[in-house]
Amino acid sequence: MSEAEAQAGDKIQLEVYNQQREKVGEVELNPKVFGAEIKPHILHQVVVWQEACHRRGTASTKTRAEVRGGGAKPWRQKGLGRARHGSIRSPLWVGGGVVFGPKPRDYSFTLPKKVRKAGLRSALSLKLKENRLFIIDKIKLEEIKTKRFKEICERFEVEKVLFVIGEKDEKVEKSARNLPEVKVLRAEGINVRDLLRFEWLIMDLEAVKRVSEALG
Repeated sequence: MSEAEAQAGDKIQLEVYNQQREKVGEVELNPKVFGAEIKPHILHQVVVWQEACHRRGTASTKTRAEVRGGGAKPWRQKGLGRARHGSIRSPLWVGGGVVFGPKPRDYSFTLPKKVRKAGLRSALSLKLKENRLFIIDKIKLEEIKTKRFKEICERFEVEKVLFVIGEKDEKVEKSARNLPEVKVLRAEGINVRDLLRFEWLIMDLEAVKRVSEALG
């Protein structure tokens, strides 16, 4: 029997582990959140929106009016047999201005909240469908220690993994910072891009509750 299976009706039951990977119970997941239809086009829209919002848009070039120098006419208008020029900062010259070059801009755009929520439901449902979702009762560390956090990952036999926790916990968040293939997010920061970027998802019970309330 797989870890996640549909029960009578639309109920979805998933095993709950402690951080030693010992089974401590089961949790019923909201089928509207974890059993939703997976819509690839919605996932694509949300990721494009996220990437656009994170795009810095700081690329900049100078026009002929902004390039330093070139105030004097390089040579007289007539009599030399050469083409007439008014400035060495013309776009025709090496070192001159750039025509229609990039300028700092905002690439972000608005995506309806309903689409964003649908994307999260699709991403969470995909993780469950692929059996790449673990539910843990609580992640607790006595101190900020990367080694201790790495041991949790090794017990669950996961490498590229996203942890979603329900409440702020500096010991957990800072312990994971030096692990390149691991990321810890609070429930309010869960997003489609990270859900798709990381192969595995581990959520604590409080995170499951908060995400279900927000998306259900």
